[in-house]
Amino acid sequence: MKRIAIQRCCSTPVLLKQYETSTDSVLRRLGVEPVDIQNFGCCGYPLRTFDLEAYLACSAKNISLAEKEGLQVLTFCNGCYLSLRQAYHYLKNDDNVKAGTNAILAQDGLVFRGTTEIVHLLHFLISIKEKIHDSITSHLKGLKVATHYGCQLMRPREVVDFTQHKPPLFFDELVEITGAESISWAAKQDCCGAPIYGLNPDISTRLLVKKILNAKEAGASLLCIACPFCQLQFDHVQHRLLAEGRLDQGLPCILYTQLLGLALGLDEEALGIQKNKIDLTWIKDFL
Repeated sequence: MKRIAIQRCCSTPVLLKQYETSTDSVLRRLGVEPVDIQNFGCCGYPLRTFDLEAYLACSAKNISLAEKEGLQVLTFCNGCYLSLRQAYHYLKNDDNVKAGTNAILAQDGLVFRGTTEIVHLLHFLISIKEKIHDSITSHLKGLKVATHYGCQLMRPREVVDFTQHKPPLFFDELVEITGAESISWAAKQDCCGAPIYGLNPDISTRLLVKKILNAKEAGASLLCIACPFCQLQFDHVQHRLLAEGRLDQGLPCILYTQLLGLALGLDEEALGIQKNKIDLTWIKDFL
């Protein structure tokens, strides 16, 4: 069984535990063992604009711990992915930055060498798409899905580039492996508004509503997400808007690992389907 180090997002244990359980369940079904390395900490993302040195030390510590074990680092959070990839980019391309960061890591007996790979969950899954295809037990025929990639998964291109297509197609391909149809929609690559929710909730929710309405107009019956913060925006915030009467009709959303898990025949409880704020029990009709 292939082993891979998991960079878990700070928000998921409290707000989105189903992303962790569904990811672990899907990986194990596909013959991959998710490894939680002792002393893995925050990726450093919250510090990036305040203290570059501290941010780099946080990211580099996790990367160096994985290097020590000879493991790739996999993250299912777009923010963590960009954070780790950006730090890796800095450290690999600036010897002075690398030396300064390694001086900090040396206090814990660690060193960043840049010998491991940092992959997003979708990046990893598309690399084993044949294995996924062969493992599908239920095809979600007739389900029309709008994929939301998320801003930090796609840019800056020199840091996170792992797609040869413009517009990107890898998430759509992963959705269609389940038997569902990935629809075309105009607002597909627009921001969901999550990054500015705490600063300007009005603009944030307007961006969210615009995307929801556009996906519905394009014929989607479901939004598919692969980032914790985007999922919180589409599920938790949308649920609040519906409860407050600020949105007439919503659009259910699902994490990709939940969608894939259903197609792999995994238990709904392990996938955490019941933990989503907006009801998804109807999706069983497509299995």
